[in-house]
Amino acid sequence: NLTQDQVNGVINLYVAGQMTQAERACRELLKIDPQAAMVLNVLGAALQKLGQLAEAVKSFEKAIQIKPDYAEAYYNYGTALQELAKPAEAVKSFEKAIQIKPDFAIAYDNRGSALRNLGQLEASVKSFDKAIEIQPDFAIAYDNRGNALQDLGRLMDAMKSYDMAIQIKPDFPNAYSHRGTALHDLGQWEAAVKSYDKAIQTKPDYAEAYYNRGMALQRLGQVQEAMKSYEKAIQIRPDYVKAYCNRGNALQDLGQLEDAMQSYDKAIQIKPDFAEAYHHLSMQKEFKPDDAQIGIMESLYADSERSEIDHKHLCFALAHVYDDLGENDKSFNRLAEGNRLRKKELNYSIDDDRKLMTRIKGAFPAGKPAFELAPDSMASIQPFFIVGMLRSGTTLVEQILACHSQVHGAGELVFMERLASSILSIQSDHYKLSQNDIKRVHDGYLEKLTELKVPEKIITDKTPHNFLWIGFILSAFPEAKIIHLNRDPKAICWSIYKRYFSTIGHGYAYDLVDLAEYHKLYIDMMSFWRERFPNAIYDLCYEDLTESQEEETRKLLAFCDLQWEKRCLDFHQNTRVVQTPSAAQVRKKMYQGSSEAWKKYAV
Repeated sequence: NLTQDQVNGVINLYVAGQMTQAERACRELLKIDPQAAMVLNVLGAALQKLGQLAEAVKSFEKAIQIKPDYAEAYYNYGTALQELAKPAEAVKSFEKAIQIKPDFAIAYDNRGSALRNLGQLEASVKSFDKAIEIQPDFAIAYDNRGNALQDLGRLMDAMKSYDMAIQIKPDFPNAYSHRGTALHDLGQWEAAVKSYDKAIQTKPDYAEAYYNRGMALQRLGQVQEAMKSYEKAIQIRPDYVKAYCNRGNALQDLGQLEDAMQSYDKAIQIKPDFAEAYHHLSMQKEFKPDDAQIGIMESLYADSERSEIDHKHLCFALAHVYDDLGENDKSFNRLAEGNRLRKKELNYSIDDDRKLMTRIKGAFPAGKPAFELAPDSMASIQPFFIVGMLRSGTTLVEQILACHSQVHGAGELVFMERLASSILSIQSDHYKLSQNDIKRVHDGYLEKLTELKVPEKIITDKTPHNFLWIGFILSAFPEAKIIHLNRDPKAICWSIYKRYFSTIGHGYAYDLVDLAEYHKLYIDMMSFWRERFPNAIYDLCYEDLTESQEEETRKLLAFCDLQWEKRCLDFHQNTRVVQTPSAAQVRKKMYQGSSEAWKKYAV
């Protein structure tokens, strides 16, 4: 009963973005012809834009009932189901649309997104591939494909996909931002910042890009700049809870612990079930038995509908709470569960680390002197490496050295691991290092230190796991100082087990058996390096340092060929940025007894 002009009229209102008028006009036409499938489809689309998803779904269902071969209605129905967080049903709807219309590129694209939401990543990539095959200039599909590849850990493939999206559509803010996250995951934080800047340039109110930019700046140690980026994200989106949470982390790095707690509290105020914020807050706050937040966390923990990621954060938070309250059994039970969930999330096997260490040893065969570059007398920078297990005192020692007038504390840098592991990854298991390999490590690492643009000639890198790469370090930098932290193994393993590490490289930390095995591997690795590089490693006992601070500090400075400076004893007054779980401790005077903390949990 309806004319084509009447139907075109409602379509034009929808295309013009006049959703309220489109809805009203559709309802008027449906009074004339209740069976007008195309009008029902337009009505559903308008209702979807107006946020009335349940009503939109009903309208699409009715359109499909009237016209079972209506591909566009199936497609729209799928997008509404996606918004209602029903990805499995959405996939079926998109597949029906594709069955009716095999060249429906956008349906393949959306099917890919729904499959990604279901965790079916390989199938998701194939769906995006099909969308691109049908429509080679489909920039959005390239961007979405990049996201799925990034989820699969195929970061370089993801980068290529984002680059294609940008090549097709040079002003594509989402692709620049997503490309930034891939670069961030690759550890290329400077490049990530530039990619986020490009996203913001094309979309100035892009809160997510500001948030991600803040995370990259934080990894670069530019914490004040990161703060500004988080605050800009919050200004654009005042309810951006993740930005409040990361702002809290940045304030913590700056030593502004009260302000950090207020930022976490603000995130919780906006989103009372935000598990991650409770986790961060619990690490800064000392809980009392009557604290109302404990009951809230327990209620959230008891909610079986919560995701495993939320459950994990709540377990670690409650472990801190019950440790504060002296309820050791409850604390350990929550901790054990949180660690189990984290290990599952990382899909970790101790065999991977065992194989890595065997491979490293293979590059430095016995009976042959390790290859070394001649000391670079022209180098303007001398690197110091502070190594050991996590939680062994590396942050404390760097803080002491960073108080010296000739030393810059650079924190945990990833450059040595990246350079050394890239050489191992492209070689056979029995590969022996070449002069070119060592030169590559030397030049690449020195270039990164130069980019820090600091006036001091001595720069410390306190990445604990650089103990793996000591052979590479001393071969490339014979003049480097290696300071190795020893600490009571039970104290180390317990301190690691009770901590949550946001980075993904410490999978052994979440299982007591793995921890014990990894500690043995570490001890063996250090023995190996001492044999290959005799008298090149300075062993410093953490417990001795806490008990005889001045004596051990004097011996440390003597090993480093540094003149005595009394201010190295006042490390807690140093206001430099500290980006480790020990940030709060190193702002206090030296204290003893932390190596005894495990005893109250001993069986």
